[in-house]
Amino acid sequence: MTYCVGILVREGLVMIADTRTNAGLDNIATFRKLHLFQTEGERVIAIATAGNLAVSQSVLNVLTEGIRDPDTGEIETIFTIPTMFKVAQFVGRAIREVYRIHGKSMEQQAASFDVTMLLGGQVKGGRLRLFMVYSAGNFIEATADTPYLQIGEHKYGKPILDRAVTSETGLQEAMKLGLVSMDSTIRSNLGVGMPVDVATIRRDAIAVEISHRIDRNDEYFLDLRERWSAALRAAHQAIPPPPYGRD
Repeated sequence: MTYCVGILVREGLVMIADTRTNAGLDNIATFRKLHLFQTEGERVIAIATAGNLAVSQSVLNVLTEGIRDPDTGEIETIFTIPTMFKVAQFVGRAIREVYRIHGKSMEQQAASFDVTMLLGGQVKGGRLRLFMVYSAGNFIEATADTPYLQIGEHKYGKPILDRAVTSETGLQEAMKLGLVSMDSTIRSNLGVGMPVDVATIRRDAIAVEISHRIDRNDEYFLDLRERWSAALRAAHQAIPPPPYGRD
C-alpha cells in the first residue's frame, strides 16, 4: 500500500509520497515513489506512483528509454514530449505498452496489473498542470474546484484536504497541509510509512524548488505531528457535549 498526494495551487505544485511497499511483521521494504525529471528552464515533471512496484518501475523505464513514434519513427521520451497534456497521454501509452508486454503473463500468474500515477509539472510555454493516470492509460486533471489528487490509501488524509485546501492556498501552506494529510494516513494505516519524499515546483519557474526526504527523526515533521494532535484534542474539548438524553 502507499499514499501519494499532489496539490496544485495558484503559486505552484506540491507532490508528496511515502516510501513503504511492504508492511508485514518481518518484511518492511522501502522504495522511492516520487520521481523528478527536469531540464532546467525547459521542463520540470514529477511523477508519484502507486500499485505494483514491478509495473511502475517498468513504466518509468519506458518513459526515460522511450517509445518509437509509429508515424515518424523517432524515439519519444518524457524529455521530448512538447506539452504536459501530451506527456499525460505519453504516460498512458507507456502503461499500455508495459501491459502489452507483461499483462497477460501476470494475469496467468494471478498477479494484478495495478498501477496509478500522479503526474505534475510544466513544459516551457505551457501551464503548470496535475493529472492522475490510471492503469488503463486514461487520466483526469486537477482543476480549481478540485485542486488536489490522491492515489493509494487516500481516505485517512482526505478530510483535512477537503476542509482546508483551495486553489488560492499558498504553496508553503499547501505543503504543510499535505504533510498533515500524510501524517494522518501513517498513523491510521500500517501500509504507509516513513521516510516521506516531498517536492515543490513554483509556477513558471520551470525548476524544482524543494526536493526533500523526511525521515522519522525530522524535527519539523515531529513538531507538526504533535501540534496537530494537540490542536485536535483542544478542538473537540472546546465543543459543548451533546445535549441528548438530558431531559
